[in-house]
Amino acid sequence: MFSLPLKQLLAGAAIGATLLGSQAVFAADYTLKFGHLANEQNIWNKAALKFKDLVETNSDGRIEVQVFPNEQLGSEMDVINSIQLGTADMTITGESLQNWAPKAAMMAVPYLFRDEDHLRKTVEGSVGKEIEKQITERTGLVPIAWFERGPRELTSNRPIKTPDDLDGLRIRVPNVPLFVDTWEALGARPTPMAFSEVFTSLQQNTIEAQENPLSLIESASFDEVQKYVDMTDHVRSWIYVVIGKQKLESMPDDLQQVVRDAASQMQSYEEDLFVKDQQRLEQALKDKGMTFVDVDQKAFADKAEPAVLDSLSDEQRKLYQEIQGL
Repeated sequence: MFSLPLKQLLAGAAIGATLLGSQAVFAADYTLKFGHLANEQNIWNKAALKFKDLVETNSDGRIEVQVFPNEQLGSEMDVINSIQLGTADMTITGESLQNWAPKAAMMAVPYLFRDEDHLRKTVEGSVGKEIEKQITERTGLVPIAWFERGPRELTSNRPIKTPDDLDGLRIRVPNVPLFVDTWEALGARPTPMAFSEVFTSLQQNTIEAQENPLSLIESASFDEVQKYVDMTDHVRSWIYVVIGKQKLESMPDDLQQVVRDAASQMQSYEEDLFVKDQQRLEQALKDKGMTFVDVDQKAFADKAEPAVLDSLSDEQRKLYQEIQGL
């Protein structure tokens, strides 16, 4: 006969087995790997974590969301390719999508949008739906939310006030043909490069300048290697949160709806963060030693326009005219 302590030990083991069995029952049915380029403090990552909390809560744990900031799953293009291969599931991406879906070029055309209201009217209207449709058809990625990006600004180690000041400036740009063509027309020497390589390249003087919204200028610590923020406002744009179509449609309808509802709430959450963040960013970068330079934006826009129009296909030029008429 067993002694009492041994009986208690066996009873404890049985309880433990039951608990382990319960954990197995409640393990997630689906895992979403969500990789992006921003760091942990960036509002995109905060929005991604909000999405994670909403999905996991509202799916009763049937979906687990794993968030990978700081390009932990690779560059933006790497993650897009991984989603298409099924080894990642979600990312935050923008104009790079035009490498597959030409209409996505409208997401970041220099000097296309008059202001924030004009941008929102475009994204949420028929033009935006047309762009989303082509993205899904050509890439297998489904846009489920969009974030406004602050205007893209140039950073440099000499002040840039007019296009003439760009003469020969080695500037990093995303791997987007329209950006390359535009900066060449403005007089610079653009170099396509992954975002993760920019800081080191600036530090080593392989490139002399880069362009991004203030949020990424801050989160990437470009203040440590660049002195000036030249307020070109050359691109007003938006960015999509996308999920692999196959992954989304592999879930039952109720879980697909959980994902879409969470994405909608994430979009509203990020919008509130964005407004507050834009109010903070300029002063934060000034406090870190960066000097803000007033730029002749009309001179930039006028010189850029012929190159922009020449770079667009007939299909893209039609959308360009449609957007300008909104």
